[in-house]
Amino acid sequence: MNNFLTVVSASIAVVLAIIASLPLLKPNHQLLSWRSPMADLVVKNAKIYTSDESLPFADSMAVRSGRVLRVGNYSSIKDMVGDGTKELDLTGKIVVPGFIDSHVHLISGGLQMARVELRGVSQKDEFVRRVKEAVRNANQGSWILGGGWNNDLWGGELPMASWVDDITPSNPVWLSRMDGHMGLANSVALKLAGITTSSEDPNGGTIVRFTSGEPTGLLIDSAMKLLLLSIPEVSVEERREALSRASNHALMRGVTTVVDVGRYFPGASVKLSWEDFSDVYKWADSSGKMMIRVCLFFPLETWLQLHNLITKVGHTMSQWIYLGGVKAFADGSLGSNSALFYEPYADEPHNYGLQVIDNESLLNLTLASDRVGLQVAIHAIGDRANDLILDMYESVFSTNGVRDRRFRIEHAQHLSPETPARFGKLGIVASVQPEHLLDDAESATKKLGIDRAQKGSYLFRSLLASNGQLAFGSDWPVADINPLGGIKTAMKRIPPGWDIAWIPSETLSLNDALKAYTLSAARACFLDNDLGSLSPGKLADFVILSRDSWDDVVVEGSASIEATYVGGVQAYP
Repeated sequence: MNNFLTVVSASIAVVLAIIASLPLLKPNHQLLSWRSPMADLVVKNAKIYTSDESLPFADSMAVRSGRVLRVGNYSSIKDMVGDGTKELDLTGKIVVPGFIDSHVHLISGGLQMARVELRGVSQKDEFVRRVKEAVRNANQGSWILGGGWNNDLWGGELPMASWVDDITPSNPVWLSRMDGHMGLANSVALKLAGITTSSEDPNGGTIVRFTSGEPTGLLIDSAMKLLLLSIPEVSVEERREALSRASNHALMRGVTTVVDVGRYFPGASVKLSWEDFSDVYKWADSSGKMMIRVCLFFPLETWLQLHNLITKVGHTMSQWIYLGGVKAFADGSLGSNSALFYEPYADEPHNYGLQVIDNESLLNLTLASDRVGLQVAIHAIGDRANDLILDMYESVFSTNGVRDRRFRIEHAQHLSPETPARFGKLGIVASVQPEHLLDDAESATKKLGIDRAQKGSYLFRSLLASNGQLAFGSDWPVADINPLGGIKTAMKRIPPGWDIAWIPSETLSLNDALKAYTLSAARACFLDNDLGSLSPGKLADFVILSRDSWDDVVVEGSASIEATYVGGVQAYP
């Protein structure tokens, strides 16, 4: 026994001697990283609105490798600060998740930024002056393109080719209305396109005429196709520059993700969205030129092409590009008197609007898209158009069975009293644009009458109260990309020149409006696992606002963008 104890004691002495001879280990954060990963960025001393109900507000956030690592108070995050961590002290400023604009025509908007800008023009003389200035800088024979005009701003009179014919004798002109459902061509353009007194109106469109039958120059919805085919295609380089311009503009407004429904309007070729995908988006992604995230929707008629692509590459092509679904049109727009209603327009007693695709075709295309799991979004503005789409969606659900579809109606501007409840019952996303109501408050009253306009227009609160899902957007370039403006409009609903709200019963709280631009918008396009809230594991897209008082924003609904971060990296300014 004594010999055994002697051997053990000697062995212990040898081990202790070996340990004593080893160099002392200094604390190393990398060795401890399994406990607390070191952050690339820590935002502190902020008022962080997370859009996550489990922790609505925080004062600090840690980011690593482009994703949120932890959110909370600084004491819970400071152990993630290492030698390589950048700390951003915001001195109490408000931080919100990066805004998601749920409906844009991104490349169209970028192209429009370099064309004749008629948004906000309130006089005929100014309209003509801007076209004249463009002609002065153009080559003879080249197209003068632009848009954004709103005839309601100068009293309602619709423009005619004669407004610009004298100043454009050698240049064809095409100027789209702000809503994209009507445009003005000059006489040179009409002649090039072969549009004459004897031309017939296409299905789903109208050639506006004088009583003599001669075209005025205005084309509505699918009639625009008669002229658009004559306009030279935009070059690849122009479209790539347009994406860059548009992305920078979005970042300036705090938008980090958009749902891009493409250069697809009634009368436009279904090929344009696919050409932009191949020539612009794939190129930008592979060459490191993407600045914002995009969820792409393609024309419904091309559902099989999209299905084949998703089968091959999946929905998520990269951190920048997500293949969303397919989109179609049910009707036109209020401003062009082509939105489809149950009752006629007050200013056109025989006009109920236009249905731009027949029910059977729309149903069959939607059924086919749904069978292969594609998300479907359909433009509907008038009350009858919205009910037609809800009926059709219900038929699809009954035929194809139950699943998580998140089908969408884009715009949902004018609804029958019982319709909001149907959105909630069927689980349909209402993809709406608050800023549109600023333009429509006056015109809806003129076109629909006070009673119809008051009862059925922009029913945001009614949709939410019926368990409908709201996703906010701009429809840029129809209206500007401006989530902060959209939030204030949804809260206040006060049009320009008004002292009181338009339909105050439909105003939203700041929280509901923010959700519609963040988490709800992410859910509406199946991106809520990665976007929409500042939650651990999600992408670190966030915006720093100019305000440091949440209460002031709640009351006033106003702030400005100080900085925009995408994946934890400052992208603006």
